[in-house]
Amino acid sequence: MPIQAVLFDLFNTLIMVRDGDAFYMPALKQLHKTLTRNNINIPFDDFKHEYFQVRDKLYKKAETTLEEPHFNIRISQTLQNFNINLPPEHPTIAKATNTFCKEFAKHTSLDPDAKNVLSRLSKKYKLGIVSNFAIPECAHRLLKQHRIDRHFQTVIISAAINKRKPSPKIFQKALQTLKVQAPNAMFIGDTPDADIQGAKNAGMKAILIKRPPLPEDTPQPTSRTQEQTPNAQPNHTIQRLTELPSILQQH
Repeated sequence: MPIQAVLFDLFNTLIMVRDGDAFYMPALKQLHKTLTRNNINIPFDDFKHEYFQVRDKLYKKAETTLEEPHFNIRISQTLQNFNINLPPEHPTIAKATNTFCKEFAKHTSLDPDAKNVLSRLSKKYKLGIVSNFAIPECAHRLLKQHRIDRHFQTVIISAAINKRKPSPKIFQKALQTLKVQAPNAMFIGDTPDADIQGAKNAGMKAILIKRPPLPEDTPQPTSRTQEQTPNAQPNHTIQRLTELPSILQQH
């Protein structure tokens, strides 16, 4: 069946996160400073300890449920451990999440081939994004910041629908929005289980982008879902986005 839609993972597929998780501690410190400026006075080391306890518990649950609670919930639950009861939608929590996003954004860069490839593909296919990320508004901001938002007819971020890859539901949501059947869609991502197996479980074809190894001393990009799944066999494997147009023409 001819390809009508091309869906992309976001991070380390279109927008690169430099130096793996190096962003995390600076971003968490900025988040903490925002809380302090809003009269929430908790020593950073204490806050950090409780935050990671909460985050990792949510991660563990997500392995079974494939749910993706919004990042605000992490902060709210962390503060509850200090007997500070603010709901996830409280303005102070929203400000703290926004500060985390701003710092995270400093550690991102656009894949050098992305703009040209997306511009070319958008002339022939419907384009969309399906991404695991706990801060949907941050993902949309980054798309605008890197000036690629105009190419996409749908952007589905896991925390916006509380469902994460490899659940077929998040892929199906994007397909429904685009009004395209799964066999007529191709997904491109960098993780075998979340992206490749997830897309194929939803009935889509899938391409794994596997970039050449970085120099030995360079931290590798990381994400929460990186396990190698034996059955996650892509239809194609590429090293650069520029390879996509010719592969799509084969379908």
